Amino acid sequence: MVVAAAILPELATQLVVPVAAAVGIAFAVLQWVLVSKVKVAPEPRGEGGSAAGGGAGAGAKDGASEYLIEEEEGLNDHNVVLKCAEIQTAISEGATSFLFTEYKYAGGFMTVFAVLIFVFLGSIEGFSTKSQPCHYSVGKTCKPALANAAFSTIAFVLGAVTSLVSGFLGMKIATYANARTTLEARKGVGKAFIVAFRSGAVMGFLLAASGLFVLYVAINLFGLYYGDDWEGLFEAITGYGLGGSSMALFGRVGGGIYTKAADVGADLVGKVERNIPEDDPRNPAVIADNVGDNVGDIAGMGSDLFGSYAESSCAALVVASISSFGINREFTPMMYPLLISSVGIIACLITTLFATDFFEVKEVDQIEPALKKQLIISTAVMTVGIALVSWLGLPYTFTIFNFGAQKTVHSWYCHLFNSNLYKFVQTLLIKFMISLHLIFYRQLFLCVAVGLWAGLVIGFITEYYTSNAYSPVQDVADSCRTGAATNVIFGLALGYKSVIIPIFAIAFSIFLSFSLAAMYGVAVAALGMLSTIATGLAIDAYGPISDNAGGIAEMAGMSHRIRERTDALDAAGNTTAAIGKGFAIGSAALVSLALFGAFVSRAGITTVDVLTPNVFIGLLVGAMLPYWFSAMTMKSVGSAALKMVEEVRRQFNTIPGLMEGTAKPDYATCVKISTDASIKEMIPPGALVMLTPLIVGTFFGVETLSGVLAGALVSGVQIAISASNTGGAWDNAKKYIEAGASEHAKSLGPKGSDCHKAAVIGDTIGDPLKDTSGPSLNILIKLMAVESLVFAPFFATYGGILFKYL
Repeated sequence: MVVAAAILPELATQLVVPVAAAVGIAFAVLQWVLVSKVKVAPEPRGEGGSAAGGGAGAGAKDGASEYLIEEEEGLNDHNVVLKCAEIQTAISEGATSFLFTEYKYAGGFMTVFAVLIFVFLGSIEGFSTKSQPCHYSVGKTCKPALANAAFSTIAFVLGAVTSLVSGFLGMKIATYANARTTLEARKGVGKAFIVAFRSGAVMGFLLAASGLFVLYVAINLFGLYYGDDWEGLFEAITGYGLGGSSMALFGRVGGGIYTKAADVGADLVGKVERNIPEDDPRNPAVIADNVGDNVGDIAGMGSDLFGSYAESSCAALVVASISSFGINREFTPMMYPLLISSVGIIACLITTLFATDFFEVKEVDQIEPALKKQLIISTAVMTVGIALVSWLGLPYTFTIFNFGAQKTVHSWYCHLFNSNLYKFVQTLLIKFMISLHLIFYRQLFLCVAVGLWAGLVIGFITEYYTSNAYSPVQDVADSCRTGAATNVIFGLALGYKSVIIPIFAIAFSIFLSFSLAAMYGVAVAALGMLSTIATGLAIDAYGPISDNAGGIAEMAGMSHRIRERTDALDAAGNTTAAIGKGFAIGSAALVSLALFGAFVSRAGITTVDVLTPNVFIGLLVGAMLPYWFSAMTMKSVGSAALKMVEEVRRQFNTIPGLMEGTAKPDYATCVKISTDASIKEMIPPGALVMLTPLIVGTFFGVETLSGVLAGALVSGVQIAISASNTGGAWDNAKKYIEAGASEHAKSLGPKGSDCHKAAVIGDTIGDPLKDTSGPSLNILIKLMAVESLVFAPFFATYGGILFKYL
């Protein structure tokens, strides 16, 4: 039995996508309302001086009694709450001020680059308004190049604005929740965990739903003009991915430089030289450090993952538009990437309820398992969702464009299940599972599923190498016995080793998905890895929120017991942040390869032969670019940190009473140093990434550019994984010693010991690796690929100027 059309009708598809986006936004609003019920204001007191809602006889829910620990220890609750509110305001204002400054520069770039897109693409046909022959559909006419230039520019601006808004909203949510997490920690670690996690979920669902909705609306509005010209429509839509990733680059690099300049300055002078605790209010860089968590880890990560989602969707849509889906104008199969994302929102919503409603975190040692369960549950639920979408949204047999040819893709049941035995079994089960084969034996189902499960593997391997619950990080901590040098050696070795299994997972995903469905299979595999983006962002944003909560507790002078709780939340957050970076890097590899395939097809390249000099020199240069980029970002952090260290030292040496706590440090100067340095230093790395494809494609041609893209992909992914995991391991090795939760850890401590100082130095070296250079590299590889795809028509027409005259 062969059916030519998908089961799901076009009208249903038109409803499913916006409804799923609306559900995601509504769920985000609900989580925000629940978080807002925690008031950053003194609670009214009942009789006997106890806070309303809690007394000595309250139950022991969440692993601690409901009455406030401050009152148990005789501290003034009123002043503590006011202090938390004051610190929260300072962090929020600092983060908002920085992002507005950064966005001014990003807006200027967006304007200039939008003009470049329009001029480059419009010039292909001399800015003609006449229809042109279609590139893929021979004998048909498509919309003029000038129209493609205009709509590509509009899509670019849409993607850029959505990326900026996503990052900004994430930052505002995080700064809204940090003090609330601190205050809830008074009542138990479980309550603090729920506030931090709900806040992360607000960001995750808002970003996933808004990205899906804007893309859906853009496709439908652009379609009013393009009509049946789906080739031109989805080529123009690629600008959406370019806009998202270009803004993510500035968010990642600028935010990363900001946060690590402050972090390094605060740690080197505060912890190592002055022997004061982390986030001590006497440290002049402490506010800048906490601001940095929000502009780098929150706003930067949000824009980064939005860019990956937009690019993977665009890559899949471009390939599908020149396959049977686009040729035959099959709307539902064409929207298969958006249907995956829609089901992903619902799957993540169900998953979130397991952390916030179905199961409670009651003890410190339940925090990290609760976050790990989010990954497992979301992956399992999403697997079922992918099967459902593949069954309803795809025809049984179709073709996928594969480098100039059409590859036939079909359900395996056509070959495997036509036997009499199967017919007999199907008859027995006809009323129960009549369409079992339709669900689980679709090739595209396997492509999406392998990406989804590869992401889980990468997440768990990242956790193994960066969590202090396992031997790799404990070995790094133990190496601190003999000083910082051995700590650095062990940390570097760990990072290199951590690359092995993720690369095998990515390689297997690419092999299987490409074998089944060519480059379209790779694109939807990337979408599979990103299909649980709402949950991934929730557990990733949870980390910086918890880190800020600990800082606020320290600065507000709250009890040691509360700081222990926030430290436990933060330690789990460090691991989830590393897992989030692993997902981002893994998905970037798949996205970049899919975009590379689309670029090669659009540029008219039949084969990429590494034995030709044009391609080989591109490979060498491309493999070098991640090193050049990393050198620029690392030096930028170092230069900014140098100024920060000098300023912090100056204040400790010149402000009387600062160490004694009787004088207040000048926080504003440190915030200004980080802001000025990050804005200045983010421009050269950004220019390197954005100008490389334009220069190579224009002067050296599409073949050399294909070599550059391939070299950057192969080199950049491995450097990014190594850098992120090395930095994460050093960070958690330090926290392992500070926590002293085991006999081994106690033998290396306490804080201020030689072992601890060696660990702090390792953590300081790792800061720019894990929060600036490493995460930014995945943007480099995918941004160059999507930029090359957008400008491919221009490069194919006018590129290779130098070689033409040699």
